[in-house]
Amino acid sequence: MRYLSTRQQSPALSLSQALARGLAPDGGLYVPERLPQFDPSDFDGRTHLAEIAETLLAPFCADDPLADALSDLCRRALDPPLALTTLPGDQDDHLLELFHGPSAAFKDFAARFLAECLAHGRAPDTPELTILVATSGDTGAAVAAAFHRRPGFRVVILYPEGRVSPRQAHMLGALGDNVSCLRVAGRFDDCQALAKQALADADLRQRRPLSSANSISLGRLLPQMAYYAWAALHFQRQRGEPLNFAIPTGNLGNALAAVLARTLGLPIGEIVLACNDNRSLTEFFAGNAYRPRPSVATLANAMDVGDPSNFERLRWLIPDPEHLRRALRAVSVDDPAIRRRLAVVAERGAIVCPHTATALDVIADLRASGDRRPWAAVATAHPAKFEQVLRAAIGHAPEPPAALQAWLARPDASEPIACHYPTLAERLARP
Repeated sequence: MRYLSTRQQSPALSLSQALARGLAPDGGLYVPERLPQFDPSDFDGRTHLAEIAETLLAPFCADDPLADALSDLCRRALDPPLALTTLPGDQDDHLLELFHGPSAAFKDFAARFLAECLAHGRAPDTPELTILVATSGDTGAAVAAAFHRRPGFRVVILYPEGRVSPRQAHMLGALGDNVSCLRVAGRFDDCQALAKQALADADLRQRRPLSSANSISLGRLLPQMAYYAWAALHFQRQRGEPLNFAIPTGNLGNALAAVLARTLGLPIGEIVLACNDNRSLTEFFAGNAYRPRPSVATLANAMDVGDPSNFERLRWLIPDPEHLRRALRAVSVDDPAIRRRLAVVAERGAIVCPHTATALDVIADLRASGDRRPWAAVATAHPAKFEQVLRAAIGHAPEPPAALQAWLARPDASEPIACHYPTLAERLARP
């Protein structure tokens, strides 16, 4: 399998090469030259996430050095617990819980897979690789945890100062060792633009090998298909019908993974993008031209993205705008609705993060319109990471899990940096 740029102006690469490169030289995102097709029966006898992932990802690793190691890579990387639970009060309302990993967010699965892939077969004398990651809250911590103390790697995190939750911010700066964290004076979109500029800077890359762990990386996108496959297969085996998903959506990588899994033949029903007050996607799916704009701050801060990178991949997958609008829907949920949904869900006996609340609000609106199909809200982060939002909405917040408590006990060593590319380039070029 070879991988092409969405902009079609860069040479095709192998999977290992595309993972190491991160962003294509022409500024595009890598995509597979073709999409394999599966039947649900291809997964018979496979119940664990790593087993399903191995079958699902095998065609994407074909003819690549990673192919022979795929089973071990999946087993080591995709071991955080996950669960498909039913919300109290309605047997057709479900949560796909993806927040039980080291950084208490769904991004642990893909970040760990990417780290295992990049480390596989790496010679001890290979120059150190810098993993540059822009984050709106959860990505940076997941990547930091995945690469922490791995020989041959360093991680540099960019996050928008004052625009992530206090606990998220503390986690981003707390690991140290080979992980550096820079607080950018700007929005997430500024952080993302700085990261893309660095990855496209040939002179910088000559001095300091760079790669990405944002959702622009294939190493993030491909393994995320696996937990949708796991949930859909589990549900179909139990209920004999497809499961529909409402997915909290920021940079669009997580939702795109679900769309890809459905395209490959997994038994996934409707997919709705649950957005916050950043409305670039909802306006497009309502029939308007796609119009990026500066992001606005919301309670669901990890979704505060005004120009989702993976929209470019979505347009590659479904080029015709009208076909795309028939394949997906997008709904915006504002801050007052997030607060109300957090309170309603708490009254039902569950506590969720504000991002998960956007998906549950979308499902509640579907129920109000008479939709009785089974839906799963993708629970993307542990609610304890959003203590202030939860206390304001429902009067209390859950205790952090043990792993998160240990992380929060470490000192925050993040550094401020101006939203200025030459400053970042100089910082990245340092030994």
